[in-house]
Amino acid sequence: MGAGAVFFDYDNDGNIDIYVVNTGYMPGTSKEKSPSNVLYRNNNDGTFTDVTKIAGVGHMGFGMGTAAADYDNDGDQDLYLVNFGPNVLYSNNNDGTFSDVTDQAGVGNSLWGISCAFLDFDNDRDLDITVINYLEYDFSDVPSVYDGLIGYSTPRLFKGTTDILYRNNNDGTFTDITGEAGLSNPVEGKGMGGIVADFDNDSFPDIYITNDTCRDFLYHNNGNGTFTDVALLAGAAYDENGMAKSSMGVDCGDYNNDGWLDLFIVCTEINTLYQNNGDGTFTDETVAAGLGEPTHLLVGFSPSFLDYDNDGDLDIFVANGHFQDIIESLEATKTYAQSDQLYRNNGNGTFTDISSLFPDSYFSERYVGRATVTGDYDNDGDVDIFVVNSNQEAILLRNEEGNNNNWIQIKLIGKQSNRDGIQARVQISCDGVKQMKEVKSGSCYASGSDKRLLFGLGKKDRIDFVQVNWPSKIIQTLENVMANQFLIITESK
Repeated sequence: MGAGAVFFDYDNDGNIDIYVVNTGYMPGTSKEKSPSNVLYRNNNDGTFTDVTKIAGVGHMGFGMGTAAADYDNDGDQDLYLVNFGPNVLYSNNNDGTFSDVTDQAGVGNSLWGISCAFLDFDNDRDLDITVINYLEYDFSDVPSVYDGLIGYSTPRLFKGTTDILYRNNNDGTFTDITGEAGLSNPVEGKGMGGIVADFDNDSFPDIYITNDTCRDFLYHNNGNGTFTDVALLAGAAYDENGMAKSSMGVDCGDYNNDGWLDLFIVCTEINTLYQNNGDGTFTDETVAAGLGEPTHLLVGFSPSFLDYDNDGDLDIFVANGHFQDIIESLEATKTYAQSDQLYRNNGNGTFTDISSLFPDSYFSERYVGRATVTGDYDNDGDVDIFVVNSNQEAILLRNEEGNNNNWIQIKLIGKQSNRDGIQARVQISCDGVKQMKEVKSGSCYASGSDKRLLFGLGKKDRIDFVQVNWPSKIIQTLENVMANQFLIITESK
């Protein structure tokens, strides 16, 4: 396993800060104290300062995932943590500190949470919370023996569990509505990653959940407070051979710029690219896109759609690392630490693994990769990457190439919708070429990325129009917008 992180601006100074979760020790397995989670404040000079103690967010437990959003619409970013053990909700006090409001909010479920996300599933302006839970862990039957070596047991030995949906009551409390919302799936999941987005363009957020050793879920939002698992009908439950995968992380993005959000899933097997057909179904385009063969010997944990070169189409970054620390003694062709990968979008439905084009760089090293978060931490107009590794230092990757092209970065402030504009869609058009992105909180594996939307424009220095489709159904359009700027759009009344 391994924990996550989140990019967010906790002090509203315009700079992206980093909150990192630490896993620590399983309860009862060590007399030592687990390391605390860490909050790093961005100093706006390329450095960060540890402000964990001052901020009061140094939770010490077996941490897993996190997400940030303004759940109470008071103008600052709050934090939610999922753990092996009780989860934690921190409310931002807007003075550089946070308060633990878990008990009064009613969101401290003790299942083994891996990932989480804020969403407004009923479009009532209040941000709700979804929690992706793993399995029922049994300490009495943990080790497994492989050729005389003790390693981690397969998840198949453990019983799965249900995920959770909390509805925001708009009074500082939440209600668990998992059952009535239709999320108590009869197929017990072993959730690892999740993504919330509108996959069928009906203005309601759907939920895709990746499961370890059992089929994945796609919950269609019915628009009436309930969900239906349509993964089987949509062709997004199994791989192209009809087999359940050991799925880890997932991300979504419109990689072919057709106006529909596609899915990329990483796993122990070959990673999977699902192209959204726009009719409620997906097609596995992994092999055709050139994303199959490069992943044969790797275990992907966290994928990210991102436009690293600002050329106007989405590339893919994958953090890799095996889950079995004795794998090198069991299989000669596989390693525990692995190289991460960067796939360039060729603009024709295919991708090229360009990791080897960076000799003597990060991509030539090996790490036990787990979570990734993306965002423009140095505000220079291109996307940077933060990678959390298992039992290794985290890595901050600064992009040195993207701002050779033009760009625009857009921050939304909701008024009739939730203040963060989560689930709002932004479409831009340059010379007839359109791009679309959706604001989301929580993605990939156990993490959350910068909620500002960064669009690469190539050599175009002007945007014909920027259109925002808010969750409130309000549509705003700006025309003749200059490139290379940070644009704040406030929802109209």
